[in-house]
Amino acid sequence: MPNGAQALMKTLVDAGIEVCFTNPGTSEMHFVAALDDEPKMRAVLALFEGVATGAADGYARMADKPAATLLHLGCGLGNGLANLHNARKGKVPVVNIVGDHATYHVKYDAQLQSDIETVARNVSPGFVRTSQSTANLCKDAVDAIVAARGLPGQVATLILPADVSWGEGGAPCAMPVPVAPAVADDTTVAAIADVIRSGKKTALLLGGRALRESSLLAAARIAAHSGVRLLAETFPTRLERGAGLPPVERIAYLAELAGVQLADIEHLIVVDSKPPISFFAYPGKKSVLTPETCTVHTLAAADQDAAGSLDKLARALGAANATPQLQPAQRPGSPRGRLTAEKVCKAVGHLLPDNAIIVDEAITSGLMLPVMTAGAPRHDLITLTGGAIGQGLPSAIGAAIACPARPVLALIGDGTSMYTIQSLWTMAREKLNVTTIIFNNASYSVLNIELERVGAESIGPKAKSQLDLNGPVLNFAQLAHGMGVHGVRVSTAEDLLKAMKYAFSHAGPHLIEVMVPESLNGVKRKVLPWVLRSLPNLPLPVTRALKRKIAP
Repeated sequence: MPNGAQALMKTLVDAGIEVCFTNPGTSEMHFVAALDDEPKMRAVLALFEGVATGAADGYARMADKPAATLLHLGCGLGNGLANLHNARKGKVPVVNIVGDHATYHVKYDAQLQSDIETVARNVSPGFVRTSQSTANLCKDAVDAIVAARGLPGQVATLILPADVSWGEGGAPCAMPVPVAPAVADDTTVAAIADVIRSGKKTALLLGGRALRESSLLAAARIAAHSGVRLLAETFPTRLERGAGLPPVERIAYLAELAGVQLADIEHLIVVDSKPPISFFAYPGKKSVLTPETCTVHTLAAADQDAAGSLDKLARALGAANATPQLQPAQRPGSPRGRLTAEKVCKAVGHLLPDNAIIVDEAITSGLMLPVMTAGAPRHDLITLTGGAIGQGLPSAIGAAIACPARPVLALIGDGTSMYTIQSLWTMAREKLNVTTIIFNNASYSVLNIELERVGAESIGPKAKSQLDLNGPVLNFAQLAHGMGVHGVRVSTAEDLLKAMKYAFSHAGPHLIEVMVPESLNGVKRKVLPWVLRSLPNLPLPVTRALKRKIAP
């Protein structure tokens, strides 16, 4: 009979889990050995646990099914927590397998002993289980997979003691038939249809799976028929966009600008999303971004069928056959001269390949990316759902493995890239079709902006030094070479275009380091807080013009 690890491996692949992102240790060696017994399981080694967890996140976003992770004890789980946090906030399914000491060894409190369940609950509030026997291991695994795959998707953590893994008598288990999610009920749909018919200013706020093509088309039919606005959550898990798809306006990151977008909305209908709140608290500013005069309605919660609910609402409104507004094909022209972050985004829009996957963790340098790529060929956009930086490079790994025929373009800030720079090694080892553009502005630019916005006093040289990356300036092209990735450093638009064309036409991973100034620096950064404070006192058309200028 198979041991526990072998039976677990069979259970995973029979359930459709065919990739495991690993950073194993001693307690996981029987699982590692079992990889050779199962040809359907692809094992991808990461040199840091945060790469493994972020890659599992990116894979699931594009594959629409979970991957597995393999982490070493509580310390390994701790190293991977930030990107599991991002997966949790993005409602992304991950089967998170964490090795543990043998059950009889726990009482000795060995050097690496820790309370894994307590650590795991931070990112797996819906499912954490320590398997207690080889006989029950595969049933525990099935329960974890069911929890991860159901709506809303979640990180399900299965803790695997070493003796449960090596024990004999494992028995693979079959998956139950999945239950289809429910659509919004008749009463909810009728009430929301009445709200839309009232003629008051109404918007649909789409998130999660409501930002896929079928949901977007249904929402766009409603918008065309009834005049509602289409909004998207600030950081989508996966947004399908580009030429031929309905355009949707994302809620701005800066709370003051989001307030401008929502200022005249009287009814906000959320679909697989939450009502918008400020990313952080700020002195004297509200946390809830909808105006006090706005009523929030829920059409479909995270555990419901977003596309089906929008279709049902469209039929109730008589909008099922309305012609949706679609984004026309349109690319920006070719940038020229010394590089800026805006010119980099323009180059992306100018050259973006068909059916690409964009992973956006460019932070402030990517402010112009949405407008520059709006009419580019159809593509998917992955963003930083939980705000824990270091997600972009690992997500690109997962996306490339999930969709090997599609080009992946990762746009990454210099500071955030260093959290998971080991991703480059995995890209090279797996020969992944990923082009990474790293914006090197030698600064944690977004934190410089926040330093101004929170009203901190006495900002001196010591404080400022915590937010800049000068001395020494990182050289990402050399770092890439050291990990087996083709890398170049560019400072002009002409060289950037040449490097992008080379990367898009040659298989394998590439890194392009773009030397740019901060997008919001000097006078702009000093003026921005004053502009943001002034917005409530300005006419709405003026504030919206300013919003388009700052963050289109």
